[in-house]
Amino acid sequence: MKRCVPLEPAAEFVCNKSSVPPLIFQMPPEQGRRALEEMQDTSVYKYPADISSVCVNTGIWGSIPVYFIGPRDGKIRNIIFYIHGAGWVFGSFHTHEKLVRELSARTDSLVVFPEYSRSPEAKYPTAIEQCYFLLSHIWEIMGNCFPMAIGAPLTVAGDSVGGNMAIAMVLMSSMRHGPCIHKLLLYYPVTNACFDTPSYRQFAADYYLYREGMKWFWRQYTASMEDRNQITASPLRTDIDCLKCFPPTMIINGQADVLRSEGEAFGERLRCAGVEVTALRIQGTIHDFVMLNALDQTNACRTAMDASTEWVNRLK
Repeated sequence: MKRCVPLEPAAEFVCNKSSVPPLIFQMPPEQGRRALEEMQDTSVYKYPADISSVCVNTGIWGSIPVYFIGPRDGKIRNIIFYIHGAGWVFGSFHTHEKLVRELSARTDSLVVFPEYSRSPEAKYPTAIEQCYFLLSHIWEIMGNCFPMAIGAPLTVAGDSVGGNMAIAMVLMSSMRHGPCIHKLLLYYPVTNACFDTPSYRQFAADYYLYREGMKWFWRQYTASMEDRNQITASPLRTDIDCLKCFPPTMIINGQADVLRSEGEAFGERLRCAGVEVTALRIQGTIHDFVMLNALDQTNACRTAMDASTEWVNRLK
């Protein structure tokens, strides 16, 4: 298939494979979940890590598994609170394991990874409330399980809808006087329930993440316009004054991604609020390029991982 944007060969292959019906968003949620899990069974190098998990009761929002991914040598310089993407419907520790292992190993970080309750079974704001409960108790958790991590710089991070929820963590922490977040790392984040941006029009179909797919994901998360208008769902709609509290932020977007315009727009809005922003657009790639095992060795993924791990490691 001839595309308007030339892609790296591996990204081209993923696009072609994912365009065979039924598309993942045309399947029942459980079937789509299995499809992504099986896609992530693809062999890939995984950085060494010490991994453990616990079940945490988040009160009225229910109990969820939480994974801890730490460097093998036990030296923890940072904490990364990582929220996974995959449309609020799909995704798990398995789908994101290679990504969070690499983040942990290359930044000497303890990665805290909640497996929040997914949609459509759980609607907005269940997932963000579960994640915020964990974030707001982060030092208690560290003291009980990883006392050596107490006082380490805290980065909140996420990809796609996980990036959306990572932004919500900063907003909620500001509104509720939660923990101090030192950095915010976003890979191709969802920032607005709007489907008429330049990148939505240019890459609506045949670039892995479809415009119709994003509409479907949003319907699973919440069909309510009142919900979608909330800044913890569509943070691009946040008043400039409310963004001034944001920590230094890195946003990495892929060129051929329906979400690119809104991700870049959010970076510009943060910059207008006086926030320190580092923003990259990686050429020749598609959505999910830092998560998908099949794209791990692409120039796009390696560039994004080199840039983001170096940024987390900076002392500032």
